[in-house]
Parts: sequence; structure tokens; C-alpha cells
Amino acid sequence: MALTLVASTFRSLLTPIAPFTWYDIPISTLDVLAALRLCVVLRQLREVAQAEHRASRSSPTDGSIEKRRSIEEEEKSFVKDATTALVVVYGGEAVVLPWLGTSPSFLFSPVVPGLYTFLTYVVESLPSIPPMSLKTELPLSILDGFSRSYLLCDLIPPVVTTLKTRDLADSPWTMLISALFIPNTGFLLVSVFSMLHPAGYALATPPELSARGWTTMDIWVAPLVTGLYALTTHTQPAWGAVHEGVYTLVRWTAMGGDGEGEKGVHAVDRETARAACAILLMGLFITRTMKNFGGDYVREMFAGGFSKKVIIRSKVDGKPYRGKVKTQ
Repeated sequence: MALTLVASTFRSLLTPIAPFTWYDIPISTLDVLAALRLCVVLRQLREVAQAEHRASRSSPTDGSIEKRRSIEEEEKSFVKDATTALVVVYGGEAVVLPWLGTSPSFLFSPVVPGLYTFLTYVVESLPSIPPMSLKTELPLSILDGFSRSYLLCDLIPPVVTTLKTRDLADSPWTMLISALFIPNTGFLLVSVFSMLHPAGYALATPPELSARGWTTMDIWVAPLVTGLYALTTHTQPAWGAVHEGVYTLVRWTAMGGDGEGEKGVHAVDRETARAACAILLMGLFITRTMKNFGGDYVREMFAGGFSKKVIIRSKVDGKPYRGKVKTQ
């Protein structure tokens, strides 16, 4: 039931929408929502970096006052903001695809780069946006599950399977390496050059390469999901053999080693496999959101719902009332 619902939702989200269809441009609802989501996240991260920078300049423990005052914030630049968004989106393609003997997608059409540039302008023009919190990130984890599974199941595999070099096109290793680096290299470059820092570009060690950086969910979930999708749909010949081997092993274990059972295993329908990957990603992203923001939300709820306030009852006796008072 859940797979059917997710698969149906996917079909609706991937249907091209107006006004793009007026000009035969295949931009879907999911494309717009994913682009808008990224632009909002980049602004949120930029504002967090700005707040940390201002706090460090005013803190007596972060160096001399003269040194802190010398690192002034740069004037806000739309070109810089748009460049950051495009680096996140296309950084992986620009680095990886030339090694595979193909060209990045932004060289074929200006439509998608233009969409990200326009939405960056819209988001940056807003007076304010809500910060990341459990209330905002929890429902958006559902959207992230759809958009990330679309990237890892629909966009990455065809890049590899359509390569002219058959040794690469049929290689599961090439598939997994591409899934690892194409989605993640953009953010890696942004971190390396501190592109979100208000004081300007500077070389820095990205969080992904720091201690325990490999545990970052976005790093390992990309090859995992693409591998699961390729395994179940037999995207490459080798995955079909692995799928049959896994099926045989599981069946042999379940039957206690008795009987050969039915030979052969069929590939899963691509829409069904993609829906399963989306559900897996939703669960992972919701778990991450609860881990990152759930504690703060619970503390705020308890602090607001169970706090005691001292209230003067009336002008008659002027005595304080020390009972529990509901707070908004």
C-alpha cells in the first residue's frame, strides 16, 4: 500500500507543469520543489555562518580584538549566492563526468541553471526565513526522500549505463563511485572554499573529511541507495547475478539447506524499486531530523508547558499565587 502511494505520488510530482510546458520544457513539480528547498537551505546555512562569525568577533576567547575586527563581513552579493547554488548542483558533474568521457548537463541547456539562479534571487529577496527546526525539517524530510531518490535512482544510473566505454558502462564499481561523488562533490567544494562564510572565500577542511566525517548520512546513503536500486532492477548485468546469488542464499538459509527451490529471480519494476528507495530515505532523513532537532524541541516544550510563574492575584491582598500556570 505504501509503495503504491509513493509510486503514484512520484508520477504526479514528475509530471511537467506550466508555464514550462508551454515552451516544451520538461520541468516538473519535483524539480521546482527540490530547487527551492536547496536555495532555502543555503540561505539558512549562510545565516548560521553569519551568526557564528559575529559571535566569534565579539568573543574575547577567539583571538585579539584587532584581529577579529580586521575580518569584516563582505558586502552581500547575489552573484556569489547564485554561484554557490550552482556549485552545489553541478560541482559533482563538473568533476566526475569528464573522467567518464561525457559532458555535464549544464552544457546542453540553460533551463535548469536558470531555474536555480532565479529561485536563489527569490529566496534571497525575502525579508526573512524560518531557521531550521523540528517543525520545519520534519515534513521537509518527506520531500527530501522524494528528491534524493529521484537523483539516485533516475539520474545517476543512466549517466553510467549510457557511457560509450562498455567496461565502464557495465561496471558496478563505476556506478557506486559515481553515486558517491556526483551528488556530494558540490557541497564538498562549498565547504573547502568556505563559500557560505560571510568573510569571504578561504581554504578549510570540509566536515566530511574531518574526524568521523565519513558518518555523515549524505556520504554513505548515496551509494547505498543507488546500489540497492541497481541490485533490484538489474541496471547492469552484474547486479542481476548478485541479486540471484542473494536470493538463492536467503532461500537456502530459510529452507535449512534442503531443496533447490525455484531457480532464477526477476527484476523489480523500476517505479516500485524507486518508491522503496524513497521510503528508506524518508525514514533515514526523519531519523536524522529527530536526532538533530528533537532534543531542543522537547526541552522547549517542557520548559514552556511546565514552568511556574509568580502572579499577583489582585489588588485586594497582593499575595503571590505560586501554582502552575498554563503558558502559550
